Amino acid sequence: MGKPMQTPARQDLDALLDALRDTPAMRSKMSIQAPAAALAENVSLSRDELYALPGDDTAAIRCGDHYQLLAIEGMIPRFVEQAPWFAGWSAVMANVSDITAMGGRATAVVNAYWHHDAACADQVLDGIRAACRAYGLVLAGGHTSQAPGNPAALAVAITGMAKRLLSTLHVAPGQTLALAVDLNGKWHADTPYWKAFEQVPSEVLRSKLNVLPTLAEGGLLHAAKDISNAGLLGTLLMLLEPTGCGAEIDLDLLPRPADGDLLRWLLAFPSYGFLVTLNPQDWDQVQAAFAQQGLSCARVGSINTSARLDVCKAGQVATFWDLASTPFTGFTYPTSNANQVSTAVPQEH
Repeated sequence: MGKPMQTPARQDLDALLDALRDTPAMRSKMSIQAPAAALAENVSLSRDELYALPGDDTAAIRCGDHYQLLAIEGMIPRFVEQAPWFAGWSAVMANVSDITAMGGRATAVVNAYWHHDAACADQVLDGIRAACRAYGLVLAGGHTSQAPGNPAALAVAITGMAKRLLSTLHVAPGQTLALAVDLNGKWHADTPYWKAFEQVPSEVLRSKLNVLPTLAEGGLLHAAKDISNAGLLGTLLMLLEPTGCGAEIDLDLLPRPADGDLLRWLLAFPSYGFLVTLNPQDWDQVQAAFAQQGLSCARVGSINTSARLDVCKAGQVATFWDLASTPFTGFTYPTSNANQVSTAVPQEH
């Protein structure tokens, strides 16, 4: 007998997942596997030593009773060329989100940028300065090169501090998966960028960012990941991969813009968007904390032992990715030694 005929709903889900797998951003994340392979010998390191390695949104270096956080973002050259001010702002914003996803608070940034157009270079720096003012950061300097033959290039590095980390190393089966996002925004032209910062007072931006570190310090979250240019499902893969966990996510439960189609939203790079994991019994407190700041937060799935990312929509279920057979970034840290990477609730540091 032949295979049963697929329903239209299943065909739609398969087509959606095929489109999401085959994007430049997903392919660029897979190219990380080569440098990741060089870290394979680090599985015997302590938990604090592992926190400093790639896999999370920032490195976390133990400093007494807290962690120093360090990250860097490079902007796509075409983006810097076409939207210099927004590229400058976005470089800071993306870094701030990475610090926040670790349960931290950002403190200072440095930049490095090149350009062949002095006026555009000034716009890049103006965007960086504006974001630093909005997020309350010290702009500690950096490096610039302006000459006729230069490319349009920009990178910004950031530092911050966390009292209690949110780490992908804390992801474990049985945890609830939730999406927290600021829907009070709009698309940036025809790009994948969802902007929820324009005309928003600085104190409001900072209060919204403060939700994650506050929840982390209260022991109400385990892990978080800033939704990046790999889109929601690519970001979820990066959340799962370090511990080899799997997840099931229901696309019908996603909070999303009323006028946005699902594919575009799944490819979006929101200015405020985080996947988080938590204990099921803590949901009410977590949801209330986001809602108090005007943020949308919904339970969208759960973490399991399968090493697969299974996606539900309209009553259909399909596997988006199987990490056991197909690595994504390659950043995997085995959890067989409980003294190295505990899957229990992280203790106060």
